[in-house]
Amino acid sequence: MQDASKIRNIAIIAHIDHGKTTLIDGIFKASHLFRDNQVIEERVMDAGNIEKERGITIKSKQCTVEWEGYKINIVDTPGHADFSGEVERVLSMVDSVLLLVDANEGPMPQTRYVLMRALKLGLRPIVIVNKVDRPNAQPDIALDKTFDLFIELGATEEQCDFAILYGSGLQGWFVTDLAKKQQGVNPGMDDLFHTIIDRVPAPKAEMDKPFLMQVCTLSWSEYLGRIGCGRILQGTLKKGDRILRTHTKWKDYDQTDWEVVSTDTSTCTHLYVTKGLDRVEVDEVGAGDIVWFTGPENIDLGDTISAPSLTDATMPPLDIEEPTVSMFFLVNTSPFASRDGNAITLRQLKARIERETKTDAALRMEDLGRPDGIKVSGRGELHLGILIEEIRREGSELCVSRPEVITQKDSNGKILEPMEEVIIDVPEEYQGIVIQKLAPRHGELKNMENTGTGVLRLEFTIPTRGLIGYRGEFLTDTRGLGILASRFIGYGEWVGEIHSRSHGSLVSMDTGQCTSHALENLQERGTLFIKPGEEVYNGQVVGEASRDRDIPVNPTKRKQQTNHRSATKDTMIILDVPRTVTIDSALEWIADDELVEITPSFVRIRKIILDHELRRKARIAAGKAAEEDE
Repeated sequence: MQDASKIRNIAIIAHIDHGKTTLIDGIFKASHLFRDNQVIEERVMDAGNIEKERGITIKSKQCTVEWEGYKINIVDTPGHADFSGEVERVLSMVDSVLLLVDANEGPMPQTRYVLMRALKLGLRPIVIVNKVDRPNAQPDIALDKTFDLFIELGATEEQCDFAILYGSGLQGWFVTDLAKKQQGVNPGMDDLFHTIIDRVPAPKAEMDKPFLMQVCTLSWSEYLGRIGCGRILQGTLKKGDRILRTHTKWKDYDQTDWEVVSTDTSTCTHLYVTKGLDRVEVDEVGAGDIVWFTGPENIDLGDTISAPSLTDATMPPLDIEEPTVSMFFLVNTSPFASRDGNAITLRQLKARIERETKTDAALRMEDLGRPDGIKVSGRGELHLGILIEEIRREGSELCVSRPEVITQKDSNGKILEPMEEVIIDVPEEYQGIVIQKLAPRHGELKNMENTGTGVLRLEFTIPTRGLIGYRGEFLTDTRGLGILASRFIGYGEWVGEIHSRSHGSLVSMDTGQCTSHALENLQERGTLFIKPGEEVYNGQVVGEASRDRDIPVNPTKRKQQTNHRSATKDTMIILDVPRTVTIDSALEWIADDELVEITPSFVRIRKIILDHELRRKARIAAGKAAEEDE
């Protein structure tokens, strides 16, 4: 076991794309974790294919480096707001945090959120101003804004007296004084390691007391079942020891008191610690260590794990974020089902989602009695989109409905809906279109700041419903030059109807292969999603209409063959490049009467009712029912 005074537990927190995972790459190189001739990929902590492709961290991960006799446990946390719950839980395992701030952007919405959580736990952050090598970097301004944020969040005098480092995670150097870098010598990471050793307190280790820890995160193994992770608060644990698991829950919504739900005793069967990037099985661990363990049949977040004799040390439950967005996951019933992947049954779909809920506390599954699907809830569109992408890559097919927000009711019976804070950085010439588009979505402009570089920073408060379907439109309106970041800030009063989509759909009336002749005429009526030679079916959405209503079309129509010569026989057909439909863009775009069909190779949009006549009758019936209700 490592001497607890030589252990440092620290988490890296920041807004998305501020350089957390790249910083860890630099730490690995500086600590010589790998051989000098070993080929190392960039962002080595982002192990999943989806994480590497999107350049984001989805799951928090732990690694360990050693430096001058010290063992430093580092937790890499997600930066996207949809995965913020991961940050909340892992902060209880560490004694300090490295708060990364982009030298150009300064503090962003997620920076505010993760810093607030760290300050509430009494942690003393170390502030790192990253990317100071960028042309537009303004480290002093970014630092001033960070200090103002500390004051605004009610930081104590000790917390405001934070250590400061400047540098570049990509280039692998950090210094306490930028003058060191200006001397022309690469200073490396020594200042960072010295600051961590000096400013991060060693974990409080009481080795002579009975074993006690709390489960802060979960993993899953097909062979071992649930694997719990947490920091040992006191005592020691050996493989084969008897342990007591105590499950608790809050008594009320305000989380002022908790109660014990169940207890059970089991044997610790496996113990793991992290060495570098790998989990290594050990026989004994002690206070201060961050460990992974198996044994209890059911392990939940917030469970107290202790020695059997310690029955009065139950710890309060951890705060587990509640979902804000839901959608239906349905069995694929389209005419092209099973052509490309495995059309899973409802039982298989339930089993797959249930397996995901074992490790993702923010995910909820509800069986509402539908014969074709289940309701799945998460923290946002990206959260659920990542799950859909994982199922797709496993070779399965499914359909999903349009995302809907989850509402609540207050004590007076008023409907409340999730609200978000949105910060938009956009060139000055596009500020008008952004404000114009967000106004009908009930976006309230709170602040406007001129950064002095031709870019305006706009701060809005907007319902989560108002953001559904806007991100893709935002990139188009700003020619890809705008940056939009948002975070969930709580529930507010229902703001009324939001009409987020102004265009209808081009809906195929036939099944078959698309022809260039048909598409040439259709592209004048809207934006196409398909190309010549692609197969479509009756009821499939093949494009976005230029009008505000659905238009039935026939993309399989062929040119009539006759014996007469035509003056335009050799005229070249010129088609526009079709819009690429991805899972994320489809979830944002679809209407309430449409579904997204996802297969391993295709993402299609379809109507829930495929037949045109049946859709028309259903629309008439819905209109009559609405008139009767009025």
